[in-house]
Amino acid sequence: MVYLNELNNEQRRAALETDGPLLIIAGAGAGKTKTITHRICHLIKQGVEPERILAITFTNKAAKEMRERVLRLISKEFSLNLPVSDLSGMASVPFVSTFHALGVQLIREHAALLGIPRHFSIADKNDSLKLIKESMTRVGLDSKSFEPGALANLISREKGNAVTLSEYQAKNDGGHMSGLVGEVWQEYERLLINEKSLDFDDLLLKTVLLLKENAAVRQNLERRWRYIHVDEYQDTNRVQYLIARYLAAAHRNICAVGDIDQTIYSWRGADIKNILGFERDYPDAKIIFLEENYRSTEVILAAANRVIAKNKLRREKNLFTKKSGGDKIGLFTAHDENDEARFVALKAKELTEEKGVRPSEIAVLYRANFQGRALEEAMLREEMPYQVLGTRFFERREIKDVLSYIKAALNGELASDLKRIINMPPRGLGKVTVLKLFAGQEKTLTPAVKKKVDDFRKLLTDIKRFALSEKPSQTIKYVLRASGIEEMLTGGGADDRERLDNIKELVTFATKYDSMQNSEEAILKFLEDAALQSDQDELASDNEAVKLMTAHAAKGLEFEYVFITGLETDLFPHRVIDNSHGRKTDGADEEERRLFYVALTRAKKKLYLSYASVRTIFGLKQVNLPSEFIFDVPEELIEQEEPFVGGGRVIYLD
Repeated sequence: MVYLNELNNEQRRAALETDGPLLIIAGAGAGKTKTITHRICHLIKQGVEPERILAITFTNKAAKEMRERVLRLISKEFSLNLPVSDLSGMASVPFVSTFHALGVQLIREHAALLGIPRHFSIADKNDSLKLIKESMTRVGLDSKSFEPGALANLISREKGNAVTLSEYQAKNDGGHMSGLVGEVWQEYERLLINEKSLDFDDLLLKTVLLLKENAAVRQNLERRWRYIHVDEYQDTNRVQYLIARYLAAAHRNICAVGDIDQTIYSWRGADIKNILGFERDYPDAKIIFLEENYRSTEVILAAANRVIAKNKLRREKNLFTKKSGGDKIGLFTAHDENDEARFVALKAKELTEEKGVRPSEIAVLYRANFQGRALEEAMLREEMPYQVLGTRFFERREIKDVLSYIKAALNGELASDLKRIINMPPRGLGKVTVLKLFAGQEKTLTPAVKKKVDDFRKLLTDIKRFALSEKPSQTIKYVLRASGIEEMLTGGGADDRERLDNIKELVTFATKYDSMQNSEEAILKFLEDAALQSDQDELASDNEAVKLMTAHAAKGLEFEYVFITGLETDLFPHRVIDNSHGRKTDGADEEERRLFYVALTRAKKKLYLSYASVRTIFGLKQVNLPSEFIFDVPEELIEQEEPFVGGGRVIYLD
């Protein structure tokens, strides 16, 4: 078992503990992915068939990294000497997936049982919001009086709690708001069904219903996967928790990996009780703590340990490292947000130009998205390359246009996609024509307009035929030419040329699916992955730029140098008001501290903390006190940062 020599004692214990329920409490930077991959490799070395092993995580980035590391280990330990790309196509490999991608696969396999077409489409968040708005209009709700995003979140939260529309309506307390939500939800479901689409929440809810209501399906999956691994278990909501429970029910070989101190997503349904209650669900579970950190310096960990120790809702653990010492944590007090942003930009410039730090190894974190504006402006002024995490490639207009062509071709009932592309590029089909088409009044069209409609339908038929017989990358090239998009953008200005370059990048992305033997499966997998891309998937390893992002978005990432900005009372920690008591809740306070802990532990070498004495919020200047989190960091670990010549000032803290 030479492959286990790479692990420390606790990691090795976790890898060898293969039978029965196991909870691994893995601190930040403690090598949890390494532990899981070596555990999977050990199972295979002990004679478990690779295809009997399932590993589920949350982001495509995490799943891709885990899958590749597992395959590299298998190749090495079994002397296969094959590249990862060759191994991934083999039938006998562990199944590593996100929860949503797992849901897509199981729903497609059992579409008939669920009454769902196998070629269903996935409505992304923007698509869902458009349908919510349309649903509101249809039931007579004014979007100015009721926020569509809030209604979308309410419905999403219910689905995340494994509540169906009929169950929600049955438990309706007769209140005005719950009645409105029920009406909008019912219309929203009807629109999704008409478009043969599922939203992100449906991918999990339908999977739970499939497992709950079909014993034969459960038994089949129990035979398929005997060993279940769930990464980031602290981030699971109710439906994800139930999926894991159902899949592990027969053999109880479930390995849950997580960290209570990194539970930061309660606002989107993550339930800390899932990881806290693991021993209640599995009384015979073994618990292993991974506390040796391989990422950060001793100084950074000392600060992080002191901060998180103030939380009560946690399991006691203390991160440690063999990297003794380390630079003190820099603290800068800015006059206002522009002063703060200037300091960050100039310090980043100093790190890259004088110390040779790669821009991609620098991250600037903030609590709220609005803080990014001043930081972006400062980066531009100082000519520092930067990337804002959250500007998603697959949400760009031109990318959605091309994807809509393919989706509409494969599924002719996608009204939202058809409306998007029927006049893109312009083909003389105005709004009145579109309204008549979707109102079933096609007979009233003039012969000239009818011919244009027929030509458009023929184009979609040709795209479908091409997509089901050719490689995905070639399909995109075909759409680009046949639709007229390429001709339109080629003849445009600089912005159009940039849009064309983005579509060419989509072709490059699609080449990853060209090796799949079945063209239909390849194009469906391409569309699935495009729909399920997360913000972190936008982080190209070769993009040499400083990363700007919220602290939430930084979860799972690491950088040599990290700036945590906006450390002001009521901003970070962000105050959440409990309407019944008129004050912040203890649970919200603890989650904010966990978020700060996550931000601290992203840094490998050096941390910078900053706050502004004055910040303009919603057009009003606001005088601020420093965040209590700054005072949680031991004073001996902090050094004051002087302003750069030409502006700024320092206020020393007592």
